[in-house]
Amino acid sequence: MKHKVTIVDDHTLLSQAIGNLVDGFDDFETDGIFKNGQEAVDALKEKRINPEIILMDVRMPVMDGIEATRIITKEYPRILVLALSVETEERTIIQMLKAGAKGYLSKDIRKELLYQALTGALKEGFFHTQNVTDALIGSLKHKDEVEELKEREIEFIKLACSDLTYKEIADKMNLSPKTVDNYRDSVFTKLNAKNRIGLVLFAIKHGIYELE
Repeated sequence: MKHKVTIVDDHTLLSQAIGNLVDGFDDFETDGIFKNGQEAVDALKEKRINPEIILMDVRMPVMDGIEATRIITKEYPRILVLALSVETEERTIIQMLKAGAKGYLSKDIRKELLYQALTGALKEGFFHTQNVTDALIGSLKHKDEVEELKEREIEFIKLACSDLTYKEIADKMNLSPKTVDNYRDSVFTKLNAKNRIGLVLFAIKHGIYELE
């Protein structure tokens, strides 16, 4: 029995091409192609589709991928949402991860890597490619690292999961920007994270930050 994959993207030719790639895999098949998040959410509610994985674009009309992912993750937690986007901005990636996406893929993904993403997501519950950031997998440490974090460092990580700048985080913590920079450097070193995205993944993985 083949695993079903739904594609949500407002670029018709691209979504069809991705659908053809999925259908070309022996153990996967396309289960619906939609132009925006609202269409996909409606199809799920009406039980017209029953996917295990959804490949979700980020920027779309009517309902974007961030809002659609948030709804689907909450109402259909068994479905794995993998973002599929041309955007590589840190803020966008963080927003999708916070919404519940289990991976973030580039639209220029190769056929072999797409297959790895689909199979990897089913096996591990998430999949991230190195061309987005080297920190993603490296930051998913064991629970021992949580115990090594100080209370103020955990507070910093929680605030880092927001859209606040480091200066704004310093204000929230009643600290100087330099002190917050020291917290950031300390946390990055302890978790072997290279950027803020790595902190968000770590926080989600270990319950420091809870998805909305």
